Amino acid sequence: QKMAELLGLRDQCGEGVLGAPVLLAGNRLNLDVYPDGCHRFLQLFEGQRWSEVLQVEFLRLSCNDPHLGTTLGILPQLRHLKSLVLKGGHARDEFGSCQRGSLTSLPPDVGNLRCLTHLDLSFNSLSALPSCIIHLPSLRVLMVSHNSLVTLPKDFGCLSKLTFFSAMKNQLKDLPQSIGELAELQELNLSENVLEFIPEEIGNLHNCMELDLSGNRLSSIPESLANLKSLQQLHLHSNLLVTVPAALASLPSLSRLDLQSNCLRTIPPEIESLPFVHLRGNPLGEAEPTLQADEPSARGPQRLFLASGEDSFTVTSEGCRVVLACGIHLYFPPGAASDPLQIYFQTLLPDPQWVKLRHHDVLLSRVLELQPHGVKFQQEVHIWMPYVSPQTLHQRETVVRTFNGQSWSDLRTQVKRRRKSKMHMAHCSVLHFSWFLVVSRLVQNECRVPTEGTLLFSTVDPNIKVTFPPGATAETRSVTLQVLPVSAEEIVEITADVGSRASPLLCLSQDSLVDFLRPVRIQLPLPPGITGLNLDRSRLHLLHSNLEGQTWDDITSQVVLEFTHLYAVFEVTHFSWYWLWYTTKTYIGGIAKKVYERLRMYQVNFIALQRKKDPEQVLLQCVPKHKVDPVLKKLRDRYRGPEPSDMVEMFEGEQFFAAFERGISIDMDRPDCVDGRLSFVFYSHLKNMKEIYVTSPIDRKGQAVRGQVSFYRGAVPENIPKDASRRRKGPDSLWLATLPIKLPQLKTHNGENPGTLNGFSFPPLNLGNPETGYLTQANLLSIARRVGADWQSIGLNLGLTYQQIERIGYNNREDLDKQILDMLFSWAQQNVEDPNCVNKLITAMTDSSRQDIADEIETIIKLGRQKYRESIRRVGLEQESSTEDSAIAM
Repeated sequence: QKMAELLGLRDQCGEGVLGAPVLLAGNRLNLDVYPDGCHRFLQLFEGQRWSEVLQVEFLRLSCNDPHLGTTLGILPQLRHLKSLVLKGGHARDEFGSCQRGSLTSLPPDVGNLRCLTHLDLSFNSLSALPSCIIHLPSLRVLMVSHNSLVTLPKDFGCLSKLTFFSAMKNQLKDLPQSIGELAELQELNLSENVLEFIPEEIGNLHNCMELDLSGNRLSSIPESLANLKSLQQLHLHSNLLVTVPAALASLPSLSRLDLQSNCLRTIPPEIESLPFVHLRGNPLGEAEPTLQADEPSARGPQRLFLASGEDSFTVTSEGCRVVLACGIHLYFPPGAASDPLQIYFQTLLPDPQWVKLRHHDVLLSRVLELQPHGVKFQQEVHIWMPYVSPQTLHQRETVVRTFNGQSWSDLRTQVKRRRKSKMHMAHCSVLHFSWFLVVSRLVQNECRVPTEGTLLFSTVDPNIKVTFPPGATAETRSVTLQVLPVSAEEIVEITADVGSRASPLLCLSQDSLVDFLRPVRIQLPLPPGITGLNLDRSRLHLLHSNLEGQTWDDITSQVVLEFTHLYAVFEVTHFSWYWLWYTTKTYIGGIAKKVYERLRMYQVNFIALQRKKDPEQVLLQCVPKHKVDPVLKKLRDRYRGPEPSDMVEMFEGEQFFAAFERGISIDMDRPDCVDGRLSFVFYSHLKNMKEIYVTSPIDRKGQAVRGQVSFYRGAVPENIPKDASRRRKGPDSLWLATLPIKLPQLKTHNGENPGTLNGFSFPPLNLGNPETGYLTQANLLSIARRVGADWQSIGLNLGLTYQQIERIGYNNREDLDKQILDMLFSWAQQNVEDPNCVNKLITAMTDSSRQDIADEIETIIKLGRQKYRESIRRVGLEQESSTEDSAIAM
């Protein structure tokens, strides 16, 4: 019945969606290029040509096809089948990223295809290798790359005729011992998995010529690899290797040994002298820490858990593990510091003046500063930083970025999600302390280009390839490739032209200022919906831009474009951005510039809400458009306010200001206040939110105050297009949105003056000290106005007894303001001599779910410290700094 329904589509679709008949070329049937390829296959099988279909030897189908399931059931009938390709990656999601295929298994009867020698199941959703594959007696080539395989079958060695096997980019944790039984295997690719151990039996692959184990978690490799006498290339880069067998140097056919980016401190001299070994990125020559079993450090490093008010700790030669209150973890291995060393730390909001994000970067964390700067540790210190999950960012990677005082650079980063807390953590290791943050960037594929040439392809879109011919460079240089997928829907939305299409954006860069000596060959996929069969060459344009994307030039006439059915190929000698466009528009450079600018912008809305219990507490937030409804749903119980503003567009890292107008002003002097306006910096994945308290000079005894808050653009990021910056100059162009704010009329109590602080006085007091920051009586009075009905839980968290709380409530019954003041100042008088009392107050507010007040107290303390230090500096009492940090911070 299901088959009949599918075949019933024939009347609607004719010969197919693309309107072209399916050509059965002899014994080959290539249907993966059609979006409805499976439907076409079913038409052929159920039509008059079914006998020809049964003779097919080479078949290609797309696993992104909705009719794949029905088609799979027919495959076992194709007894002559020699090559079967069932790949995903032919469709793209709403963000333009390649989608994995829906294939999760194969029919058991596929194991009866005794002629099948070539099977490609790449870019699918396999979590286990289909059991029928083991029963394919003639199979010589098996590709299951870019799936989700965790393990291979124990009897995997039954594939005795296998010569090529690729399982790169899976989740393989171990290998079966039977892998050593693949006596005919010539190429084995297990890169980018999670392998921690390689069985000794791998040394039985005597015909293996290329073995790729890169990008795993191997700390060692078996000695038996020295038995692979046919091995020509061995790739072990990006592991955790601490040693390699010296016997590898005796392999007679070996011509490339890649050991880059491991943990090798020493290397056998036999290997180090090999002309084809690659060792970059290893801590070679650095001494390992020596520990005796009877030393205290042998029992494990000390663990430190720091509270929110602490900003330093001491590291000794024994090492330690440190957990900061903000969730950051640090590990100092034994011997990292030879003498006791005081470590200072703080987390900072990113300042766009010196946190320079690159194109299409997204900030995922605050800035972590670790001091002292410039000190070199004897062992690498490990840092785990929590970051916001980039759930809406596809085909990207997360890295830790560090600042050396002059420029930012990316560190080798591992990311994971903690099971208990479900927190995303980014892990890196360093020998120096400075500033650190976590960013999401476009996936970066890198390679070293030797004089003999090489091939570089994108892991985001494997159809994008760069071929470096022999002699392209006189000296080895590093090349980086990044790809930004762009969907057809995005192009149409921005250009309002349904006929425009564009390929993925390709960015190429290198570490050399010299152009290549010979042309480099680049392959780009044709724009979506365009093939070599329907291509109108007059509409195809190859655009080139500098790395800043400021201008886009049409270089179609300057290069020789070659076309296949799916790709465009051209040659260049210098690197930057390249982009294929298919359009009837003439001024294509200007259109591409506009689209590129819009791809870097975010559509956002502003919200301004007032707390229901305390309307003077205002929450301001800039929210990406797709998050507005979830954010409002969470805040609805505690806040009320107007509808969000109209949509506006902003760049990552762009500054904006909030100004209260028409009778409403900010209640306190804040360090983030500039000329009476509250300063923000927009980061799409961070909470661009602040809670503040407002007041009004207007007498509210007899009337409410109807004011507003307006949002204005501030400093524009330096690396945005000049045209966009020019459009934002002038007073009118700075305005973004305005939302209403209403302060209600004040109520009087039994004829008393409506000023809630009158008639209730306490002796002067200061909590804390001026050097670390303090709270004055005026600060406490301001805080008291915000407490509201939560005063009892706050009092209990401050340490007051139930009896004290009840007595305060009874003595000031029917007067909430006096209850709050009595509670707060009673506690303050009892703790005025305690140097840690301010931190206790902050903790009590946090434990009482009043993070807004805790943030306000921290702001007061920070401002007080700044004023104190400025006064010390003015009278010349501040000690001179011998480091360069002060100059950097200014």
